Amino acid sequence: MADSALIQVESLSKAFGLRVVLRGVSFKVGRGELIALLGANGSGKTTLLRILATLSQPSGGSVVIGGWQLPKESAAVRGQLGVVTHLPLLYDDLSAMENLRLYAELYNLPQELGTAALQARLSDSLARVGLAKRTNDRVRTFSRGMQQRLALARAVLHDPAILLLDEPYTGLDAHGSALLDSLIAEWQAQGRTIIAALHDLPRAAALCKRALILGGGKLAADLPMPDPESLIATFNALTPS
Repeated sequence: MADSALIQVESLSKAFGLRVVLRGVSFKVGRGELIALLGANGSGKTTLLRILATLSQPSGGSVVIGGWQLPKESAAVRGQLGVVTHLPLLYDDLSAMENLRLYAELYNLPQELGTAALQARLSDSLARVGLAKRTNDRVRTFSRGMQQRLALARAVLHDPAILLLDEPYTGLDAHGSALLDSLIAEWQAQGRTIIAALHDLPRAAALCKRALILGGGKLAADLPMPDPESLIATFNALTPS
């Protein structure tokens, strides 16, 4: 990867007290890449994504996103990021529309877009994730899968260049999973850079062009995405059972 990579991670480490979670992880990500972040439970996937998302600080090494150094320039980076964690982190007593509107205000979208354009974007965002008929319903009435779809809509509301997805299929049924497959392909075609932590290896092989495999907190492999059978064999060989 050229030095003009959008994301550059060098010798990244992270420890929680005496427990070391990441150990000297290095990789680069080019603009528009769609990457699967793979690894067994406890391998450091969520920790790595949290550092890239500016939600956690590294213990050592360096992270540069779009030319900005983390963590000291985190504020400049956040507007470029759309993040989905393994928890939806929504406001239960607000409706789907109110949740998105609150998030829009955090990114100054009312001022940037104006009232009519913002309303159109909010409505379109809900329709894209299949929630148009639940616009005014409180989130506490939503299933886990519906909450996940709303979290996905929220992540792209401000048109970020980079999407960081931590197990984005959590809670989704077959219909919701197929919808997300389509959305990820659409986002990638729009030129967004996407890193997705996934546990479904066949789905990772079908969607993504490159695999980063973590094992024991280290980067065990960085490879072009193989076919599903080869990916499963490689994954099993590189990660502890």
